[in-house]
Amino acid sequence: MEQFEVMPVRVRLTSVLKKAIYTGEIKSGQELSLTDIAAQTGVSRTPVREAFQALAAEGLITLRMNKGAVVNQIDAGFIKDHYELRALLESAAAEKAAEKKPDVSGLLARAYQLQKDPGSVSRDDYEKLNQDIHMTLWNEAGNKRMKNLLMDLWNGPSTGESPEDRESHYQKSTEEHIRILEAVQKGDRAGAKEAMNEHIIRSMNNILRYYEVQQNAENE
Repeated sequence: MEQFEVMPVRVRLTSVLKKAIYTGEIKSGQELSLTDIAAQTGVSRTPVREAFQALAAEGLITLRMNKGAVVNQIDAGFIKDHYELRALLESAAAEKAAEKKPDVSGLLARAYQLQKDPGSVSRDDYEKLNQDIHMTLWNEAGNKRMKNLLMDLWNGPSTGESPEDRESHYQKSTEEHIRILEAVQKGDRAGAKEAMNEHIIRSMNNILRYYEVQQNAENE
């Protein structure tokens, strides 16, 4: 049976802040305060400080001495750097996981069900399955440093989707997840690596197209 691990507070908070930056909820140029973020999220200042350090290391924010941080501008180069690195690490993790031929039948059953009726699945259900699949492969890869890096890269730039777009996205991603899991369960290292790489790179290309449209709209 698959073991699902809960992300540490630091990682979850980093993911929440990343998502807010990527979706525009937190704007470029906006100042972030340790005290304010701690109060808004209900955590102590320590994980907020650690999250700020992680975001600064990725180039998302610039730390200011005793003044919190300011959000940097995201561009196409940042998006490519993020997803190309994630593709390399995720592909390697899938390849290493396939060496063990782990039993991922539970994840496959959930993916098959989603594939049958993507319209009946909530965003939360999809995101939970997505996280469980990727984190299971990180764990099965057996490399703690790789896993920590992938946790830091977990939330990347994303697109704003209508319900119709979302259903199409769920369907395509689920097809890719099934291909990855089937290769891992069979011990097909090359197949798992290739399927994961295609999965991440497709996401990157979708997001680059979205950001290009957004930028063109802002410049008109």
